[in-house]
Amino acid sequence: MTARPAKSAERRQVKQPAPGRPPRRPPRQQSGGVGALARLQLRVRRAWDRPLTAYYLIFGAGLLLTVLGLVMVFSASQIQALNSGLASTHFFRKQLVAAVLGTVLLLVAARMPIGLHRSLAYPLLAVSVFLLCLVQVPGLGREVNGNQNWIYFGGPFQVQPSEFAKLALALWAADLLARKGGKKLLSQWKHLLVPLVPMTLLLLGLIMLGGDMGTAIILTAVLFGLLWLAGAPTRLFVAVLAAAASVSAFLIVASPHRMSRLGCIGATDPGPSDQCWQAVHGIYALASGGWFGSGLGASVEKWGQLPEPHTDFIFAVTGEELGLAGTLSVLALFAALGYAGIRVAGRTEDPFVRYAAGGVTTWLTVQAVINIGAVLGLLPIAGVPLPLFSYGGSALLPTMFAVGLLIAFARSDPAAKAALAMRRPAPGQRTARRGLTGVSWKTRRRRAAKPPSRER
Repeated sequence: MTARPAKSAERRQVKQPAPGRPPRRPPRQQSGGVGALARLQLRVRRAWDRPLTAYYLIFGAGLLLTVLGLVMVFSASQIQALNSGLASTHFFRKQLVAAVLGTVLLLVAARMPIGLHRSLAYPLLAVSVFLLCLVQVPGLGREVNGNQNWIYFGGPFQVQPSEFAKLALALWAADLLARKGGKKLLSQWKHLLVPLVPMTLLLLGLIMLGGDMGTAIILTAVLFGLLWLAGAPTRLFVAVLAAAASVSAFLIVASPHRMSRLGCIGATDPGPSDQCWQAVHGIYALASGGWFGSGLGASVEKWGQLPEPHTDFIFAVTGEELGLAGTLSVLALFAALGYAGIRVAGRTEDPFVRYAAGGVTTWLTVQAVINIGAVLGLLPIAGVPLPLFSYGGSALLPTMFAVGLLIAFARSDPAAKAALAMRRPAPGQRTARRGLTGVSWKTRRRRAAKPPSRER
C-alpha cells in the first residue's frame, strides 16, 4: 500500500467551498475604524464640497423663502385687508406682482457680468442718497407707524428708499475696498475708514431723520462686516464698534418709544398701558402653534390681536399655523442662504466678489436675526421685515436682486463655470435625436438603407 503524498502548507490553508455554495468573500479590513457611518460622512462631505453647492443653495433657499412667504402673506393679510375695507387678496396680489418683478431682477442680476455689477455701484448710491433726501420733502415723504421713511408718488405707488440703500452700500463699499486693496492702501487706517465711514454716516443720518433705527442697525452691521473682511486692526475695529454702541445707546435713551421697546424683551404681560401688546401676542401665537401648527389660515392672533401680522410679525403667524416644523424650516433656509454666501465670499479670489458677497450676506442674516429675535422676545422690536418673506415690495425687490447677485458670484467661480459648461449641450447638437457621434438618427437610418458600394 503506497503512502499518500503529504499536502503542502498552502493546500492545507485553502478551504474548498462545498459544492453548490458560492465562495465566501474575505471580510473587509476596516482601517482606523472606518465603517458605514464614516463612509456616509465621506459621501456627504464630497457632495457638500462640489463646485455648484453654493449655487444651488442660494437659488433653492431664495426660491423657497419667496414662495413660502407668498403663501404666508396670503394667509396672514386677509383679515387685515378686510378690516381696512379692501379685498381679502389685496396685499397678496401686490406681493405677487412684486415677486414677479423681483424674479426678473434676480434672473437679470444672476446673468450680469461682475464688471457690470461694479459699474452700478456709484449710480445706485447716488440715487439712494437722492431718494433719502426726498423723504424729508413735505408732500412727498410719508409717515408710517411713526417713521417717515416712505416716498408717496400717488395711488398705490410708494417707495422706501432705505431698503435700496442697503444694496447700494454693499456694492459701493465692495468696489471701493477692492480698488484700494489693489493699490495696497488698506493697511493704512485713513484709507480704510475714509470715505467708507463718512458715506455710511451720511446714509445713517438721512435714515435716522425719519426715525428708522432698525434699518440703521442693519447698515451699521454691513459696515462692520466689510471692515472685518478688509482686515481692519483689532484696535480700530473695537474703537469704531464702541463709538457706534455709544451713539446707539444715546439714541435709545433719548427716545421714550425706543426705551419702551427695550423694556419689552422677554415680557409675558402686555403691561398697564399695553406697551408690550405686540411682543406678548407674538409669543402667544408661537406658543399656540405646537409641533405642526393649527393649519394654514387657522391663525387666531391675526384676527386683530397681533398688529402687523403680514409684515414685521409674519414669523409669529407662521409659527401658529405651521408650528415648530414650519419655523425651523424657515430658520434652516436662512441658515443655508447665509452659509452659501459665506462660502462664496471665502472661496473667491476676486476682492470685489468677496466684499460684495460678505456685505450682502451680512445684510440678509442680520436682518433675519433682528426680525426673528424680536418675534421670539429676545430682541427689541425694530420694525424691520423678514427678508424674502414679509409683505412689502420695496423690501422684496432689492433683496431679490441681492440674491441674484450672490448667484452671479457663485457662477463666477472657475470650478462652477467648468461644472456648468459640462452640463450644456454642444452648439447645434440636437440631443433628443442625436447619438454619441452627433449624427441624427434619421441620417443613420438613411445611411444604413443605402446599399454598400462595390468599389474597394
